[in-house]
Amino acid sequence: MLAFIKLIFLFVLATVCHWCLVTMCSVWGLSVNIMLAFVVAFCTVLKPAFGYPAVFLCGLFLDFFGTKLFGNNAFTFTVAACVVYALAERFDFDGIFPQIFTVFGLTFLVGALNSLLLVWFTSASMWPGFFSLLGGSLLGAALSPVVFWVVRRVLGKGAVCRQA
Repeated sequence: MLAFIKLIFLFVLATVCHWCLVTMCSVWGLSVNIMLAFVVAFCTVLKPAFGYPAVFLCGLFLDFFGTKLFGNNAFTFTVAACVVYALAERFDFDGIFPQIFTVFGLTFLVGALNSLLLVWFTSASMWPGFFSLLGGSLLGAALSPVVFWVVRRVLGKGAVCRQA
């Protein structure tokens, strides 16, 4: 029960951080997706049985408040979770470089997949622009070590966490 309360706290923290960064960075035209950094951190800490539902709900939450295709973020975040769980055997996510590299790369993957799904299902696209995506992915990657530290600090070692 305590782990579930901690997950809810982290989810609320992720949504507040996402909202703040999207609001602040929209002035400069940056497309920041800090929720993706939280999603990657959840996948590196949680077992797949708990990580996939958490990731799906994070994406679904963004879909409720977005103006794009409903279910788009939930699907792309779940694909990103599959990538992270596949990389977990090869990467040591305790290091800063794998965290930064993974968040940076997945930001481009999620952005491209979001645009592809929009074109596929609605015959329209909402591409934010290359430099907007590049700036947002650089900012998200730079903040990812802090996000990983917070997620690990709050969740600690428990029954829902992966064993190192």
